[in-house]
Parts: sequence; C-alpha cells; structure tokens
Amino acid sequence: MHCPFCSATETKVIDSRLVADGHQVRRRRECTLCHERFTTFEGAELVMPRVIKRDGSRQPFDEEKLRGGMLRAVEKRPVSMDQLEQALTKIKSQLRATGEREVKSEMIGNLMMDQLMVLDKVAYIRFASVYRAFEDVSEFGEAIARLQK
Repeated sequence: MHCPFCSATETKVIDSRLVADGHQVRRRRECTLCHERFTTFEGAELVMPRVIKRDGSRQPFDEEKLRGGMLRAVEKRPVSMDQLEQALTKIKSQLRATGEREVKSEMIGNLMMDQLMVLDKVAYIRFASVYRAFEDVSEFGEAIARLQK
C-alpha cells in the first residue's frame, strides 16, 4: 500500500476491524517513512454473472434494476428497507452460488418471486402478475391458490 502523503511503499497496519456487518475490513495504517496515519477499507470483489435476456441478448447484472423491481412490488406494503436489502442479498448470493458465468433472466425473476413470497404475499402477486403477464382473473386465482398451499 502506497502512502497517500509521501508515496512511500512501506506502510504498517496498526489496527484492523470488521465493518459493514463483516463484509469489509477497516485498517489503520502508518507510513514507515513520514509517520502519517491513514485508513483503508478492504472488501471482497464478487463477480456477478451476466444476464441472458428473453430475446437472447446478454447484459451485465444490474443490481439497481433488481432493487427497482422489488421496490415497485413492495410499494405501500409493510416491508422495511432492511427486509428488502436482506432479500436482495439472498438473491445475489444464490446467483453467485450457481457458479455460472451467465444466467437467464427467468432465473432471476423466479428468485425474486421466491423472496417476495416470503416478504409479502400481496407484493408477490403484484410482481407475478406483471412478470408472468397475467391476462385474466383466473390466472390471479391460480397464483393465489398456490400461495395458500
């Protein structure tokens, strides 16, 4: 680690602590040349798989798209932001756990529906009605019947 003050290459770690619920390490460092102290943060760089859309095109995974879809589904529902963030984290973990470089958008939609079913049944029906493109009331009825099982 280069010193941000004098650009020396030798620094020593004085203190290390876990932050961000254990997802980052905060390190206090001291330059061995100028003796200035500074803080660095270290975190794992996790690569998300690319998404294969229904039309066959491929694009990078976009967490903001995922978050936006979840937010629209839970709008005006009793779901906290913490619950939503936990659901997003679970979805991302499940995607990384596949070990695949590319996943179909359908898989992501199904993972979202699984999480919404746990969070809020109404949000699940909202999302499913758009995602599955329900065309009549009977499809709503079938989705609700599956929820009741």
